[in-house]
Amino acid sequence: MADTIAGTYRWSRAAYDRAVHAGVFGPDDRIELIDGEIVGMTPQGSRHAAAIIMAAKVIERAFGVGCHVRPQTPLAVGPDSEPEPDIAVVEGAPGDYLDAHPTTALLVVEVSDDSLRRDRTVKQQLYARYGIPEYWIVALPDDRLEVHREPATDGYRSIAIYHRGDNVAPLARPRAAVAAGDLLP
Repeated sequence: MADTIAGTYRWSRAAYDRAVHAGVFGPDDRIELIDGEIVGMTPQGSRHAAAIIMAAKVIERAFGVGCHVRPQTPLAVGPDSEPEPDIAVVEGAPGDYLDAHPTTALLVVEVSDDSLRRDRTVKQQLYARYGIPEYWIVALPDDRLEVHREPATDGYRSIAIYHRGDNVAPLARPRAAVAAGDLLP
């Protein structure tokens, strides 16, 4: 009898979307598709949830009309990835995405607590590889904002650290300074 070698099944975004649409995953399943793998997301603590809401309001004010702030919704960034960042800022209005998830964003923000290591590595490389121009990590354990810019195939070339008292302007809105402290609970 020959040995059978079992491998890992890699999901395409199309197959993943069909499974989601067919109800294979329930509404309470906290999962996302990253590089062909279905990955579980850690449960949110109250601090993490509050930080997402605070950051979404601050970022919405900074971007204003013509952009849509999407909290915890899919971003279809490649043929085998559909992450659900804590915040994605996309051009247009919510109605522009009735038939498909956006494929890019002006800014992606992850609020990180238990997921900090993964957000600094896996997610950072994913967003850079698909050309997201700017990626912010609200690093709760470090009480700081990490701003990643200049995407390349293996990650971002520029990383700047901001603390309470510092201001940063999104690349897409250079005149809209955001206080780092307003993003940190």
